[in-house]
Amino acid sequence: MRVLLVIAVLAATPAAALDLSPKARAALDRGRPYAEVTPDADGSSGLIRAAINIAAPPEVVWSVMTDCDLAPRMVANLKSCRVVDRDPQGRWDVREQISKMTFLPSIRSVFREDFEPPRRMTFHRVSGDLKVLEGEWLLTPHGDQTQVTYEARVAAPFSVPGWVARLALRHDVPMALMALRREAMARAP
Repeated sequence: MRVLLVIAVLAATPAAALDLSPKARAALDRGRPYAEVTPDADGSSGLIRAAINIAAPPEVVWSVMTDCDLAPRMVANLKSCRVVDRDPQGRWDVREQISKMTFLPSIRSVFREDFEPPRRMTFHRVSGDLKVLEGEWLLTPHGDQTQVTYEARVAAPFSVPGWVARLALRHDVPMALMALRREAMARAP
């Protein structure tokens, strides 16, 4: 289920994304990323919520998040990312990503991202193999750091036991957030 992580790094309601649980706040206070995965009742889709604090300005974090060429180096099992369409004024783009896990078929995701740089990005499925793909990123300055919060609803194109998906995402989402932090901090002034 690492395929679902693609959504987490590249690409929901603002109030929900900002309303972090005490457990999330405690993780962030310790300098750790936070991720939780909640399956829907029918098990066909689920909600991913995640957050991390990054010692870099929102503009720097934004530049890393929107760098399609960088994405395969930051996201496990992401083989390619390409922008297939874009607004000349930079208000949105459409991306195609291909993910491949061992023993599973490749998964193609095409989604549109709408930008409010450098504070908010929403995304939703345009086509591809995922049944559901929608969510948002928020970048909120906090002193000399940027708090990055993420919320997405996703559904895989094939049946996967919920515990398997949750286990993979609880590992992969924090790893992707840590890669985002490392790259943004390396680019920070």
